[in-house]
Amino acid sequence: MEAKTTLKGGEFLIRDVDVNQVFIPEEFDEETKMITESCQDFLEAEIFPNLDRIDKQEDGLMAELLKKAGELGLLGLSIPEEYGGFEQAFLPIMRANEALGAGYSYSVALMAHTGIGTLPILYYGNEEQKAKYIPSLSSGEMMAAYCLTEPGAGSDANSGRTKAVLSDDGKHYILNGQKMWITNGGFADIQTVFAKIDNDRVLSAFIVERAWEGVSMNPEERKMGIKGSSTRQIFFNDVKVPVENLLGRRGEGFRIALNILHLGRIKLAATVVGGAKRAILHSVNYANERKQFGKAIAEFGAIKYKLAQQVIKTFATESAVYRSSKDIQDNILAKKADGVVHGLANIEGVADYAIECALMKVFGSEALDYVVDEAVQIYGGMGFSSETPVDRAYRDSRINRIFEGTNEINRLLAVDALLKKGMKSDFKLFEKAREMYDTMDQAEKTSHDDWFEEKRATVRNLKKAILILIPVMSEAFGRKMAEEEEVMMNISDMLMQVYAAESTVLRVKKMEQLKSRDELLLYHDILDVLVFDTAIAMLRSGREAIVSFAPAELQQKMLDAMQALCQSKAVNVKDARRRIADKLIADNYYSF
Repeated sequence: MEAKTTLKGGEFLIRDVDVNQVFIPEEFDEETKMITESCQDFLEAEIFPNLDRIDKQEDGLMAELLKKAGELGLLGLSIPEEYGGFEQAFLPIMRANEALGAGYSYSVALMAHTGIGTLPILYYGNEEQKAKYIPSLSSGEMMAAYCLTEPGAGSDANSGRTKAVLSDDGKHYILNGQKMWITNGGFADIQTVFAKIDNDRVLSAFIVERAWEGVSMNPEERKMGIKGSSTRQIFFNDVKVPVENLLGRRGEGFRIALNILHLGRIKLAATVVGGAKRAILHSVNYANERKQFGKAIAEFGAIKYKLAQQVIKTFATESAVYRSSKDIQDNILAKKADGVVHGLANIEGVADYAIECALMKVFGSEALDYVVDEAVQIYGGMGFSSETPVDRAYRDSRINRIFEGTNEINRLLAVDALLKKGMKSDFKLFEKAREMYDTMDQAEKTSHDDWFEEKRATVRNLKKAILILIPVMSEAFGRKMAEEEEVMMNISDMLMQVYAAESTVLRVKKMEQLKSRDELLLYHDILDVLVFDTAIAMLRSGREAIVSFAPAELQQKMLDAMQALCQSKAVNVKDARRRIADKLIADNYYSF
């Protein structure tokens, strides 16, 4: 029965979900809370006091701090016990990532090591490879990096020129090429390197040890942010890679790269929540301390607006990230129950939700950018000084819109993947879209006495606003749809906005089981503002899309339908935001 009620990746657009099927952060168990506290305690003891030293890239410091995390088991949360790890389910791992996401450039190094550095070997390696490398990566004795990007290749990873040629004796691949923007490149002992064997059209992957002859690197890159993260160009000059260090099968490298990136995207969405909560802490602390015109600036409405929006965007991101993480976890466990091996279960379990992973990466990284930007604004002139903590937060945030595939690539990927699922009949996307298109002039009534039913009806209308676009868009562009990037990004923006809004509605409804009616009123305020803002944003995106592809005879009808569907209950958003801000100001930290 469970399999029938759990939504497939992307299926949220055409189906409602039972609130009891959704996981919310308030449900984390005591063991997960203990792991989270360990991560927070580690940051307080080892990272926050050393942020300036980290940013100056003091020789050996980052590797030392990563090893300390390994000694506490924080590098082994994804790794089975047989390889020296402390294997946890997907949700606790995501919560730990969130906590560690407050660690600025240290979190970048740690996530690169535990994610894209270690997981290709854990998930695609054979038993000999895993036994040789994973225990040392789990303990922090050895560090890992992921070498995909090349000069000139950028987002088109498969166009890379790094080449591997089998030696005459058949014992080695001779590796030649160059990689750039390699996180942990300056100290990583183990590198997953992507290259083409002979004249192959697709990549293969290799496990390369930095100590091998022919591996060299440029000095550290000078970067806008995440200054403490080691970022190097790495060169491979006739490096002899033993044939047993081919990772996976020949030609499987591109698939390995894509699947690891899916995982990296959803994990990044969790880490930015941690970064946002820390930026909010600094924002409200300063707003409470800073006096202007005889009172704390936290008392001014313009500042309350900023504080409230920081909370709303962070709360919505968190709601959506853990909703999708629970779906991924259930999918992984179901595959394992069917006998799928550990690595493949994790790979496929995440890949099935590639749409949600891409959407959450974009939504979360842009939410964090908003939060840190307003943090600087709340600090005013002091925010522009490198002496304040928001300077680092602002600069470090910017890379998240580029990491794990740019936000533009992820927007396009999400819509492309959705349409392909529909064409493969993974679920009845096009049938539902045609049904919605044929009734586009019929918006569901949203005036309900029950707030939950009112919000659910609003969300269904917003989903319909997306669905009515699909038949006309498909007819207008056909196979050239991929060339219409502006329209695809309009659709992607609408998808992530409605997913975040629905996730937050479901979270607040489920919180009724855990909180008193009075406590819930503040979360209703969060929802009121979020849905109000979502409807406005979706109307703009929908209108832009319609005027870009709808034929003249249909255009006005579709614009009228979009206007009717993208409506939300009229609420006093000013007072709602003030109540949210007042709670934050009273607590002086993020407590939502």
